[in-house]
Amino acid sequence: MKNKEKEIKSVTIFTLLSNIFLFIIKIIVGLFSRSQAMLADAINSGSDIINSGLSYIGNKISLTPKDSDHNLGHGKAEYFYALLVSIIMLLLGINQIKESIKSIFIVNNYHFSIWLIVVCFVTIFIKLILYIVTIKQSRKHNNILLEASAIDNRNDMFLTLITLIATVGSYYEVSYIDAIGGIIISIFIIIQAIGIYKKSYDVLMDKTCPKNVKKEVFDIIKRHKEIEKVTHFNATPVGYRYQISFSIFVDGKLSTKESHDIANDLEKEIIKEIEEIYLAVIHVNPI
Repeated sequence: MKNKEKEIKSVTIFTLLSNIFLFIIKIIVGLFSRSQAMLADAINSGSDIINSGLSYIGNKISLTPKDSDHNLGHGKAEYFYALLVSIIMLLLGINQIKESIKSIFIVNNYHFSIWLIVVCFVTIFIKLILYIVTIKQSRKHNNILLEASAIDNRNDMFLTLITLIATVGSYYEVSYIDAIGGIIISIFIIIQAIGIYKKSYDVLMDKTCPKNVKKEVFDIIKRHKEIEKVTHFNATPVGYRYQISFSIFVDGKLSTKESHDIANDLEKEIIKEIEEIYLAVIHVNPI
């Protein structure tokens, strides 16, 4: 757990500092060149700073050990903050569509500067590094906040690429490319935001575990021939893991100790073999 906490913390801090750096250079170059495209990209980086901050806070809270007031830990904080990130992404995407449509009818007067090109390439390079790091760690730790950050970094590469094309296009007075590209990327951002929102919402609303996890549990149960029937299976998400409970029916002639030993052994096997299971509670009935 300590290693996981350290790795996630390092990634979120690195992402936050990178976004602050990109925001500063985009604002400076955008104001200096009076490029509306670069200033819009700077605003996007500003939202990335907020997202990175929320990711850091959310992961810090979610990794806090359980206490007397939170018996199942603080894992759901990760999904609460991921929900906030998805809403920010959604609003950003909608706003970007509006601005892109406006720019079709209102031609912006760009002031071409070589520094616009330099900042675009620097941004794409940094965002590529951030994407590789965050997607790797999100898959390693099954962390939805890092997954949201990775998706955002990938989207930013395309957005900055559009800024780059718009900057070059403006030099040749082909400004409509920016509008068309902006609309396409904005739709892509909205789709990704909805996906993150749904995943977070499902956990916060206690959606049951995936079918493959349930199948793994029942595969382990089948190994115990003394268990004749299983009922009342329930699963509640605890962060990215699940607390499960169910009833098993065993031979009524077994002693109380023998029947409970079966349940205790089964609980240990499930928790040991299935990473997604945080806690297993089994009730024993005679048959």
